[in-house]
Amino acid sequence: MQNSPLDLSKVFSFIAEKEILQLENETLKAQRTMYEGTGAGNNFLGWIRLPSRISEQHLTDIEEAVSQLKKNSEFMVLIGIGGSYLGARAVYEALTHTFGSPATQADLPRMIFAGHHISEDYTYELCEILDHHSYSIVSISKSGTTTEPAIAFRILKEHLEKKVGKQEAGERIVVVTDANRGALRQLADEKGYKSFIIPDNVGGRFSVLTPVGLVPLAACGIDIRQLVAGSREMEQMCDPSVPFDQNPAALYAASRNALYRSGKKIEILVNYNPKLHYFSEWWKQLFGESEGKQGKGIYPASVDNSTDLHSLGQYIQEGERILFETVISVEETTHRMTIPEEPANLDEINFMAHKRIDHINKMAELGTAMAHVDGGVPNIRISLPALNAFSLGRLLYFFENACGISGYMMGINPFNQPGVEAYKRNMFALLEKPGFEEEARQIRSRM
Repeated sequence: MQNSPLDLSKVFSFIAEKEILQLENETLKAQRTMYEGTGAGNNFLGWIRLPSRISEQHLTDIEEAVSQLKKNSEFMVLIGIGGSYLGARAVYEALTHTFGSPATQADLPRMIFAGHHISEDYTYELCEILDHHSYSIVSISKSGTTTEPAIAFRILKEHLEKKVGKQEAGERIVVVTDANRGALRQLADEKGYKSFIIPDNVGGRFSVLTPVGLVPLAACGIDIRQLVAGSREMEQMCDPSVPFDQNPAALYAASRNALYRSGKKIEILVNYNPKLHYFSEWWKQLFGESEGKQGKGIYPASVDNSTDLHSLGQYIQEGERILFETVISVEETTHRMTIPEEPANLDEINFMAHKRIDHINKMAELGTAMAHVDGGVPNIRISLPALNAFSLGRLLYFFENACGISGYMMGINPFNQPGVEAYKRNMFALLEKPGFEEEARQIRSRM
Protein backbone atom coordinates (compact mmCIF):
# COMPACT_ATOMS: atom_id res chain seq x y z
CA MET A 1 0.00 0.00 0.00
CA GLN A 2 1.92 3.04 -1.22
CA ASN A 3 1.94 5.86 1.37
CA SER A 4 -0.34 3.80 3.64
CA PRO A 5 0.22 4.35 7.36
CA LEU A 6 -1.02 0.87 8.26
CA ASP A 7 1.11 -2.16 9.22
CA LEU A 8 -0.80 -5.34 10.11
CA SER A 9 2.15 -7.74 10.15
CA LYS A 10 1.95 -8.24 13.93
CA VAL A 11 -1.72 -9.18 13.70
CA PHE A 12 -1.32 -12.13 11.34
CA SER A 13 -0.04 -14.53 14.02
CA PHE A 14 -3.45 -14.11 15.70
CA ILE A 15 -5.74 -13.61 12.72
CA ALA A 16 -4.53 -15.05 9.44
CA GLU A 17 -4.22 -12.51 6.65
CA LYS A 18 -6.67 -14.55 4.58
CA GLU A 19 -9.26 -14.25 7.37
CA ILE A 20 -9.06 -10.46 7.18
CA LEU A 21 -9.23 -10.56 3.40
CA GLN A 22 -12.27 -12.84 3.67
CA LEU A 23 -14.04 -9.91 5.34
CA GLU A 24 -13.67 -7.90 2.13
CA ASN A 25 -17.28 -8.24 1.01
CA GLU A 26 -18.66 -7.43 4.45
CA THR A 27 -16.32 -4.47 4.85
CA LEU A 28 -17.10 -3.07 1.42
CA LYS A 29 -20.82 -3.46 2.10
CA ALA A 30 -20.41 -1.38 5.27
CA GLN A 31 -18.34 1.13 3.31
CA ARG A 32 -21.04 1.43 0.62
CA THR A 33 -23.69 1.87 3.30
CA MET A 34 -21.71 4.78 4.67
CA TYR A 35 -20.82 6.48 1.39
CA GLU A 36 -24.25 6.00 -0.18
CA GLY A 37 -26.03 7.16 2.98
CA THR A 38 -28.34 4.16 3.23
CA GLY A 39 -27.64 3.24 6.86
CA ALA A 40 -28.70 4.49 10.27
CA GLY A 41 -27.43 7.96 11.10
CA ASN A 42 -27.20 8.95 7.44
CA ASN A 43 -28.05 12.55 8.31
CA PHE A 44 -24.60 12.89 9.93
CA LEU A 45 -22.35 12.03 7.00
CA GLY A 46 -21.23 15.52 6.06
CA TRP A 47 -17.67 14.79 7.20
CA ILE A 48 -17.01 12.14 4.52
CA ARG A 49 -16.31 14.54 1.62
CA LEU A 50 -15.64 17.53 3.85
CA PRO A 51 -11.86 17.92 3.28
CA SER A 52 -12.17 18.15 -0.50
CA ARG A 53 -15.07 20.61 -0.18
CA ILE A 54 -13.33 23.09 2.13
CA SER A 55 -12.67 26.14 -0.03
CA GLU A 56 -9.67 28.43 0.11
CA GLN A 57 -12.08 31.29 0.77
CA HIS A 58 -13.47 29.49 3.82
CA LEU A 59 -9.97 29.10 5.25
CA THR A 60 -9.19 32.75 4.48
CA ASP A 61 -12.41 33.85 6.22
CA ILE A 62 -11.39 31.94 9.34
CA GLU A 63 -7.85 33.32 9.33
CA GLU A 64 -9.08 36.89 8.89
CA ALA A 65 -11.74 36.53 11.59
CA VAL A 66 -9.21 35.45 14.21
CA SER A 67 -6.33 37.69 13.12
CA GLN A 68 -7.12 40.34 15.74
CA LEU A 69 -7.42 37.74 18.48
CA LYS A 70 -3.92 36.51 17.63
CA LYS A 71 -2.49 40.02 17.95
CA ASN A 72 -4.20 41.13 21.15
CA SER A 73 -4.36 38.01 23.32
CA GLU A 74 -1.90 36.21 25.52
CA PHE A 75 -4.43 33.42 26.00
CA MET A 76 -7.21 32.04 23.85
CA VAL A 77 -9.79 30.27 26.01
CA LEU A 78 -11.49 27.45 24.16
CA ILE A 79 -14.85 26.70 25.77
CA GLY A 80 -16.31 23.35 24.79
CA ILE A 81 -16.66 19.71 25.77
CA GLY A 82 -16.31 16.40 23.96
CA GLY A 83 -16.23 16.83 20.21
CA SER A 84 -16.47 20.59 20.63
CA TYR A 85 -12.97 20.76 22.04
CA LEU A 86 -11.06 17.46 21.91
CA GLY A 87 -10.10 17.64 18.23
CA ALA A 88 -8.68 21.14 18.53
CA ARG A 89 -6.86 20.23 21.74
CA ALA A 90 -5.43 17.07 20.17
CA VAL A 91 -3.90 19.04 17.29
CA TYR A 92 -2.80 21.99 19.42
CA GLU A 93 -1.04 19.88 22.05
CA ALA A 94 0.71 17.84 19.35
CA LEU A 95 2.05 20.82 17.42
CA THR A 96 3.01 23.40 20.04
CA HIS A 97 5.74 23.71 22.65
CA THR A 98 5.22 21.40 25.61
CA PHE A 99 6.07 24.06 28.20
CA GLY A 100 4.29 27.12 26.88
CA SER A 101 5.34 29.81 24.44
CA PRO A 102 9.06 30.12 23.71
CA ALA A 103 10.50 32.82 21.47
CA THR A 104 9.31 31.04 18.33
CA GLN A 105 5.69 31.25 19.51
CA ALA A 106 5.86 34.38 21.68
CA ASP A 107 3.56 36.40 19.43
CA LEU A 108 0.81 33.77 19.47
CA PRO A 109 -1.85 33.24 22.12
CA ARG A 110 -1.63 30.10 24.21
CA MET A 111 -4.72 27.89 24.06
CA ILE A 112 -6.26 27.05 27.43
CA PHE A 113 -9.51 25.28 28.13
CA ALA A 114 -12.79 25.72 29.97
CA GLY A 115 -16.20 24.09 29.97
CA HIS A 116 -14.85 20.54 29.64
CA HIS A 117 -15.81 19.59 33.21
CA ILE A 118 -17.60 21.06 36.23
CA SER A 119 -14.76 21.93 38.60
CA GLU A 120 -15.17 24.94 40.85
CA ASP A 121 -11.47 24.99 41.77
CA TYR A 122 -10.37 24.85 38.13
CA THR A 123 -12.73 27.64 37.12
CA TYR A 124 -11.69 29.85 40.05
CA GLU A 125 -7.99 29.35 39.36
CA LEU A 126 -8.54 29.99 35.65
CA CYS A 127 -10.16 33.33 36.45
CA GLU A 128 -7.23 34.14 38.76
CA ILE A 129 -4.80 33.64 35.88
CA LEU A 130 -6.97 35.59 33.45
CA ASP A 131 -7.11 38.52 35.87
CA HIS A 132 -3.49 39.22 34.93
CA HIS A 133 -3.41 38.41 31.21
CA SER A 134 -5.14 39.53 28.03
CA TYR A 135 -7.37 36.90 26.52
CA SER A 136 -10.07 36.10 24.01
CA ILE A 137 -12.75 33.42 23.96
CA VAL A 138 -13.81 30.90 21.34
CA SER A 139 -17.03 29.30 22.60
CA ILE A 140 -18.20 26.17 20.81
CA SER A 141 -21.62 24.61 21.34
CA LYS A 142 -24.34 23.52 18.93
CA SER A 143 -27.14 24.37 21.34
CA GLY A 144 -25.52 26.75 23.79
CA THR A 145 -27.24 24.93 26.64
CA THR A 146 -24.84 22.03 27.25
CA THR A 147 -24.22 22.30 30.99
CA GLU A 148 -20.43 22.42 31.24
CA PRO A 149 -19.66 24.97 28.50
CA ALA A 150 -22.76 27.02 29.33
CA ILE A 151 -21.52 27.50 32.91
CA ALA A 152 -18.01 28.37 31.73
CA PHE A 153 -19.19 30.82 29.08
CA ARG A 154 -21.53 32.63 31.47
CA ILE A 155 -18.71 33.08 34.00
CA LEU A 156 -15.96 34.00 31.53
CA LYS A 157 -18.13 36.33 29.47
CA GLU A 158 -18.91 38.27 32.65
CA HIS A 159 -15.23 38.18 33.67
CA LEU A 160 -14.09 39.50 30.29
CA GLU A 161 -16.75 42.24 30.21
CA LYS A 162 -15.66 43.45 33.66
CA LYS A 163 -12.02 43.33 32.62
CA VAL A 164 -12.16 45.19 29.28
CA GLY A 165 -15.72 46.53 28.97
CA LYS A 166 -18.66 45.13 27.04
CA GLN A 167 -17.69 46.61 23.68
CA GLU A 168 -14.15 45.25 23.63
CA ALA A 169 -15.32 41.97 25.13
CA GLY A 170 -17.67 41.61 22.18
CA GLU A 171 -14.70 41.96 19.84
CA ARG A 172 -12.78 39.30 21.76
CA ILE A 173 -15.48 36.62 21.62
CA VAL A 174 -15.98 34.27 18.69
CA VAL A 175 -18.67 31.60 18.75
CA VAL A 176 -19.06 28.43 16.73
CA THR A 177 -22.65 27.25 16.86
CA ASP A 178 -25.80 26.38 14.93
CA ALA A 179 -26.69 28.47 11.90
CA ASN A 180 -30.17 29.41 13.07
CA ARG A 181 -31.11 27.90 16.43
CA GLY A 182 -29.99 27.73 20.03
CA ALA A 183 -29.02 29.96 22.91
CA LEU A 184 -25.51 30.65 21.66
CA ARG A 185 -26.78 31.64 18.20
CA GLN A 186 -29.31 33.99 19.79
CA LEU A 187 -26.65 35.55 22.00
CA ALA A 188 -24.22 35.93 19.10
CA ASP A 189 -26.85 37.72 17.05
CA GLU A 190 -27.81 40.00 19.94
CA LYS A 191 -24.24 40.90 20.90
CA GLY A 192 -22.77 40.97 17.40
CA TYR A 193 -20.12 38.33 18.09
CA LYS A 194 -18.18 36.94 15.17
CA SER A 195 -19.63 33.52 14.50
CA PHE A 196 -19.04 30.38 12.48
CA ILE A 197 -21.45 27.56 11.75
CA ILE A 198 -21.39 23.96 12.91
CA PRO A 199 -22.80 22.02 9.94
CA ASP A 200 -26.07 20.23 10.70
CA ASN A 201 -24.81 17.04 9.05
CA VAL A 202 -21.58 16.67 11.06
CA GLY A 203 -21.65 15.24 14.58
CA GLY A 204 -19.39 16.64 17.28
CA ARG A 205 -16.81 13.85 17.35
CA PHE A 206 -16.38 14.09 13.56
CA SER A 207 -16.17 17.90 13.53
CA VAL A 208 -12.48 18.72 13.95
CA LEU A 209 -12.17 19.76 10.28
CA THR A 210 -15.15 22.11 10.52
CA PRO A 211 -14.94 25.54 12.22
CA VAL A 212 -15.21 23.61 15.51
CA GLY A 213 -11.55 22.71 15.13
CA LEU A 214 -10.28 25.14 12.53
CA VAL A 215 -11.29 28.39 14.26
CA PRO A 216 -9.52 27.88 17.61
CA LEU A 217 -6.50 26.31 15.91
CA ALA A 218 -6.15 29.22 13.50
CA ALA A 219 -6.46 31.64 16.43
CA CYS A 220 -3.38 30.04 17.97
CA GLY A 221 -1.29 30.01 14.81
CA ILE A 222 -1.72 26.39 13.71
CA ASP A 223 -1.42 25.91 9.94
CA ILE A 224 -5.00 24.88 9.19
CA ARG A 225 -4.27 24.77 5.46
CA GLN A 226 -1.76 21.97 5.96
CA LEU A 227 -4.16 20.19 8.33
CA VAL A 228 -6.85 20.25 5.66
CA ALA A 229 -4.38 19.26 2.92
CA GLY A 230 -3.40 16.16 4.86
CA SER A 231 -7.02 15.19 5.41
CA ARG A 232 -7.71 15.65 1.70
CA GLU A 233 -4.94 13.23 0.82
CA MET A 234 -6.31 10.63 3.22
CA GLU A 235 -9.84 11.19 1.90
CA GLN A 236 -8.57 10.05 -1.48
CA MET A 237 -6.69 7.09 0.02
CA CYS A 238 -9.86 5.89 1.77
CA ASP A 239 -12.19 6.40 -1.19
CA PRO A 240 -14.36 3.41 -2.21
CA SER A 241 -12.60 3.44 -5.59
CA VAL A 242 -9.41 2.29 -3.83
CA PRO A 243 -9.22 -1.54 -3.74
CA PHE A 244 -9.87 -3.16 -0.38
CA ASP A 245 -6.33 -4.49 0.07
CA GLN A 246 -4.93 -0.98 -0.54
CA ASN A 247 -7.51 1.00 1.43
CA PRO A 248 -6.15 1.77 4.93
CA ALA A 249 -9.48 2.64 6.55
CA ALA A 250 -11.21 -0.46 5.18
CA LEU A 251 -8.34 -2.72 6.24
CA TYR A 252 -8.19 -1.22 9.73
CA ALA A 253 -11.96 -1.60 10.15
CA ALA A 254 -11.81 -5.21 8.96
CA SER A 255 -8.83 -6.05 11.18
CA ARG A 256 -10.29 -4.65 14.38
CA ASN A 257 -13.62 -6.38 13.71
CA ALA A 258 -11.83 -9.68 13.09
CA LEU A 259 -9.97 -9.25 16.38
CA TYR A 260 -13.19 -8.27 18.18
CA ARG A 261 -14.93 -11.41 16.97
CA SER A 262 -11.99 -13.50 18.17
CA GLY A 263 -12.51 -12.22 21.73
CA LYS A 264 -10.36 -9.08 21.75
CA LYS A 265 -12.76 -6.64 23.41
CA ILE A 266 -10.36 -3.81 24.33
CA GLU A 267 -8.26 -1.74 21.94
CA ILE A 268 -5.40 0.24 23.45
CA LEU A 269 -4.15 3.22 21.46
CA VAL A 270 -0.44 3.45 22.20
CA ASN A 271 1.87 6.40 21.68
CA TYR A 272 5.52 6.98 22.47
CA ASN A 273 5.33 10.76 22.37
CA PRO A 274 3.53 12.65 25.18
CA LYS A 275 2.44 15.27 22.67
CA LEU A 276 -0.09 12.69 21.44
CA HIS A 277 -1.85 12.27 24.80
CA TYR A 278 -4.85 14.36 23.79
CA PHE A 279 -4.97 12.76 20.37
CA SER A 280 -5.70 9.55 22.28
CA GLU A 281 -8.44 11.35 24.22
CA TRP A 282 -10.02 12.46 20.93
CA TRP A 283 -9.73 8.91 19.57
CA LYS A 284 -11.38 7.43 22.66
CA GLN A 285 -14.42 9.64 22.24
CA LEU A 286 -14.58 8.91 18.51
CA PHE A 287 -14.71 5.15 18.91
CA GLY A 288 -16.35 5.01 22.34
CA GLU A 289 -19.40 7.06 21.37
CA SER A 290 -19.60 5.51 17.91
CA GLU A 291 -19.42 1.82 18.82
CA GLY A 292 -20.45 1.48 22.46
CA LYS A 293 -24.16 0.71 22.15
CA GLN A 294 -26.63 -2.19 22.00
CA GLY A 295 -24.32 -4.23 24.23
CA LYS A 296 -21.61 -4.11 21.56
CA GLY A 297 -18.37 -2.33 20.82
CA ILE A 298 -14.63 -2.45 21.34
CA TYR A 299 -13.68 -0.58 24.51
CA PRO A 300 -11.19 2.19 23.61
CA ALA A 301 -8.32 2.69 26.06
CA SER A 302 -4.96 4.40 25.74
CA VAL A 303 -1.45 4.45 27.16
CA ASP A 304 1.39 6.95 26.95
CA ASN A 305 4.61 4.96 26.71
CA SER A 306 7.16 4.49 27.96
CA THR A 307 5.53 6.07 31.06
CA ASP A 308 2.67 3.58 31.24
CA LEU A 309 4.95 0.60 30.75
CA HIS A 310 5.75 1.20 34.43
CA SER A 311 2.08 1.02 35.44
CA LEU A 312 -0.17 -0.77 32.94
CA GLY A 313 2.64 -2.65 31.22
CA GLN A 314 2.34 -5.59 33.60
CA TYR A 315 -1.36 -6.08 32.83
CA ILE A 316 -0.85 -5.73 29.09
CA GLN A 317 1.95 -8.30 29.18
CA GLU A 318 0.34 -10.93 31.41
CA GLY A 319 -3.26 -9.96 32.20
CA GLU A 320 -6.44 -11.29 30.63
CA ARG A 321 -5.99 -11.83 26.89
CA ILE A 322 -8.83 -9.59 25.74
CA LEU A 323 -6.59 -6.81 24.39
CA PHE A 324 -5.09 -5.62 21.16
CA GLU A 325 -2.96 -2.56 20.56
CA THR A 326 -2.87 0.10 17.87
CA VAL A 327 0.44 1.94 18.02
CA ILE A 328 0.93 5.43 16.60
CA SER A 329 4.59 5.53 15.64
CA VAL A 330 6.19 8.89 14.81
CA GLU A 331 9.08 8.29 12.42
CA GLU A 332 11.03 11.50 13.04
CA THR A 333 11.06 13.93 15.96
CA THR A 334 11.03 17.70 15.68
CA HIS A 335 14.24 18.14 17.68
CA ARG A 336 17.50 16.20 18.05
CA MET A 337 19.34 15.39 21.29
CA THR A 338 21.97 12.81 22.16
CA ILE A 339 22.84 11.24 25.50
CA PRO A 340 26.18 12.43 26.92
CA GLU A 341 28.92 10.12 28.12
CA GLU A 342 29.73 10.14 31.84
CA PRO A 343 33.18 8.79 32.82
CA ALA A 344 32.05 7.41 36.19
CA ASN A 345 29.04 5.68 34.61
CA LEU A 346 27.34 5.29 37.99
CA ASP A 347 23.94 5.07 36.30
CA GLU A 348 25.27 2.33 33.97
CA ILE A 349 23.88 3.86 30.80
CA ASN A 350 27.13 4.65 28.97
CA PHE A 351 26.17 1.96 26.45
CA MET A 352 23.59 4.51 25.28
CA ALA A 353 26.05 7.41 25.15
CA HIS A 354 26.16 9.42 21.91
CA LYS A 355 22.89 7.85 20.76
CA ARG A 356 19.84 10.00 20.09
CA ILE A 357 17.12 9.93 22.74
CA ASP A 358 14.66 9.09 19.99
CA HIS A 359 16.71 6.03 19.02
CA ILE A 360 16.33 4.74 22.58
CA ASN A 361 12.61 5.47 22.39
CA LYS A 362 12.30 3.59 19.10
CA MET A 363 14.03 0.56 20.59
CA ALA A 364 11.63 0.70 23.54
CA GLU A 365 8.75 0.78 21.06
CA LEU A 366 10.08 -2.16 19.04
CA GLY A 367 10.98 -4.22 22.09
CA THR A 368 7.56 -3.60 23.65
CA ALA A 369 5.70 -4.58 20.48
CA MET A 370 7.66 -7.84 20.27
CA ALA A 371 7.10 -8.62 23.96
CA HIS A 372 3.38 -7.90 23.80
CA VAL A 373 2.90 -9.99 20.66
CA ASP A 374 4.81 -12.83 22.34
CA GLY A 375 2.49 -12.36 25.33
CA GLY A 376 -0.65 -12.71 23.22
CA VAL A 377 -1.49 -9.10 22.35
CA PRO A 378 -1.96 -8.36 18.63
CA ASN A 379 -0.30 -5.16 17.45
CA ILE A 380 -1.44 -2.81 14.69
CA ARG A 381 1.08 -0.13 13.75
CA ILE A 382 0.18 3.24 12.25
CA SER A 383 3.11 5.37 11.15
CA LEU A 384 3.40 9.16 10.98
CA PRO A 385 6.39 10.58 9.09
CA ALA A 386 6.54 13.45 11.60
CA LEU A 387 4.38 15.41 14.00
CA ASN A 388 3.12 18.17 11.72
CA ALA A 389 -0.22 19.54 10.63
CA PHE A 390 -0.27 17.58 7.37
CA SER A 391 0.36 14.21 9.06
CA LEU A 392 -2.22 14.91 11.75
CA GLY A 393 -4.80 15.85 9.13
CA ARG A 394 -4.21 12.49 7.47
CA LEU A 395 -4.50 10.64 10.77
CA LEU A 396 -7.69 12.39 11.89
CA TYR A 397 -9.51 11.55 8.68
CA PHE A 398 -8.17 7.99 8.64
CA PHE A 399 -9.67 7.24 12.03
CA GLU A 400 -12.97 8.99 11.23
CA ASN A 401 -13.44 6.97 8.05
CA ALA A 402 -12.46 3.68 9.64
CA CYS A 403 -14.74 4.35 12.60
CA GLY A 404 -17.80 4.74 10.40
CA ILE A 405 -17.08 1.53 8.48
CA SER A 406 -16.32 -0.40 11.65
CA GLY A 407 -19.56 0.68 13.30
CA TYR A 408 -21.67 -0.46 10.38
CA MET A 409 -19.82 -3.80 10.41
CA MET A 410 -21.00 -4.20 14.02
CA GLY A 411 -24.59 -3.54 12.97
CA ILE A 412 -25.00 -0.34 14.96
CA ASN A 413 -25.51 3.35 14.18
CA PRO A 414 -22.02 4.88 14.47
CA PHE A 415 -23.33 8.44 14.43
CA ASN A 416 -25.61 8.74 17.45
CA GLN A 417 -24.97 8.62 21.20
CA PRO A 418 -28.26 7.92 23.00
CA GLY A 419 -26.52 6.69 26.14
CA VAL A 420 -25.08 10.06 27.10
CA GLU A 421 -28.53 11.37 28.01
CA ALA A 422 -29.03 9.04 31.00
CA TYR A 423 -26.70 10.85 33.40
CA LYS A 424 -28.00 14.24 32.26
CA ARG A 425 -31.59 13.34 33.16
CA ASN A 426 -30.51 12.25 36.63
CA MET A 427 -28.35 15.35 37.13
CA PHE A 428 -31.11 17.73 36.02
CA ALA A 429 -33.59 15.98 38.30
CA LEU A 430 -31.21 16.27 41.25
CA LEU A 431 -30.72 19.97 40.45
CA GLU A 432 -34.52 20.45 40.30
CA LYS A 433 -34.53 21.67 36.71
CA PRO A 434 -38.07 22.59 35.63
CA GLY A 435 -39.67 19.73 33.70
CA PHE A 436 -37.82 16.98 35.58
CA GLU A 437 -40.15 16.74 38.58
CA GLU A 438 -41.14 13.11 37.95
CA GLU A 439 -37.52 12.01 37.53
CA ALA A 440 -36.69 13.86 40.75
CA ARG A 441 -39.44 12.01 42.61
CA GLN A 442 -38.19 8.65 41.34
CA ILE A 443 -34.60 9.43 42.28
CA ARG A 444 -35.54 10.58 45.77
CA SER A 445 -37.33 7.27 46.32
CA ARG A 446 -34.06 5.46 45.62
CA MET A 447 -31.90 7.57 47.93
